Amino acid sequence: MALTQRLDLRQSQTLVMTPQLQQAIKLLELTNLELTTYVERELEQNPFLEREDDGLLPGPSGVAAAPPRVNGADGQIVPLGRARAGAASSGHGGGERPDFDDQVARAINLHDHLTTQINLDIADPVDRGIAMTLASMLDEAGYLAGPLEPVAARLGCTLARVEAVLGRLQLLDPPGIFARSLKECLALQLLDRNRLDPAIQALLDHLELLARGNRKELMRICNVDAEDLAEMIAEIKALDPKPALAFDVQPVHAVTPDILMHRAPDGGYLVELNNQTLPRLLVNQNYYARLIKGARADEREYIVSQMNSANWLVRSLHQRAITILKVATEIVRQQEAFFRLGVEHLKPLMRRDIATAIGMHESTVSRVAANKFMTTPRGLYELRFFFSNAIAATDAGASHSAAAVRARVKALIDTEAAALSDDQLVQRLRGEGIEIARRTIAKYRESLRIPSSTERRRAKSLRIG
Repeated sequence: MALTQRLDLRQSQTLVMTPQLQQAIKLLELTNLELTTYVERELEQNPFLEREDDGLLPGPSGVAAAPPRVNGADGQIVPLGRARAGAASSGHGGGERPDFDDQVARAINLHDHLTTQINLDIADPVDRGIAMTLASMLDEAGYLAGPLEPVAARLGCTLARVEAVLGRLQLLDPPGIFARSLKECLALQLLDRNRLDPAIQALLDHLELLARGNRKELMRICNVDAEDLAEMIAEIKALDPKPALAFDVQPVHAVTPDILMHRAPDGGYLVELNNQTLPRLLVNQNYYARLIKGARADEREYIVSQMNSANWLVRSLHQRAITILKVATEIVRQQEAFFRLGVEHLKPLMRRDIATAIGMHESTVSRVAANKFMTTPRGLYELRFFFSNAIAATDAGASHSAAAVRARVKALIDTEAAALSDDQLVQRLRGEGIEIARRTIAKYRESLRIPSSTERRRAKSLRIG
């Protein structure tokens, strides 16, 4: 068979990652606060940019528009109004753009320190959500401000589960963090040093006698002599009653939400961007018109480039807002049972499910979900919290999210009269329509730090004995 040469003409489409497209993708990944930092840099470079004081978001085609709001019931984007025509919120792209990969890392504060530990120590997304809620309740000294009952009610979970998560948080660094009283703070630090013996526990139980200097009564209560008591007192004085202040001057700050979710009068939900943390800019069209009118040829190139860059950023910021709202609204729609009924009704949800529903690429949804937080009637959550794998159902009914099944496993163990084996838990869950393997039960138990049925049975017998 002879080989011959041919000349064919073919047409194909390829996506070219231009610098502007790459920058638009990075804008989508930024939180509102990070976006503000970026826009501040643009303000310093682009002579056509100026701050807007009326809180308007960038609109398309050179129009400054009020932040859009999305109705959670039908997913329609509803602009709340438009500002004066001819003025546009914008960013500046002239000159060399700052590289996001070269941003200076923020100094680690206590909130970052705790968040890192929570993400490493708590695998269950529901427990992690509870942990982040409790972290937002810390005061300046590192104490937990407020009771646990409202937290459980708001999150739709049991008080026992919130208390269990708190117990794990109290093992984090710095020692003494998440305490609810001075006594508990000191006890946690002594426990960390393996020094919480019965005698010093008795001393902690009667700190008021120590404050009054009643050492004789303390020796009787603690069953120690004067020398031992003096050593225990010295040990307590060496502890830090305000562990957060020792770590950082400004220990914990509540996460600033990028998205706000409200209950609508008709029973649905409204979703909108947090306008308080978004950049507010205008393009000075009059200044551009004056400059371009009398500019020389070499100057016109620079002026037009700056204006094109500003217009590009207008469109990019507007598209970013619309994209985030679409993703958040679809999450709210698909997780409506969670918002109405609580954490055990969190349904399985994948990023591709959201992408398919709103007609976007899965990678776009992933970028939106990264580091974005939404405040809801049940608390503050990262968007990634609402995504979890599915556990199959035993019948044709709906599948269950891994987070909800973990919650159900813990609930069954918490209320067991006799220690349930993993096989028994499998049978209980199958009776509830949840198809799950024994090894998955074991994995969930381990992630929840729940002992095996044998260990639980032995612990119960020791308590009874």
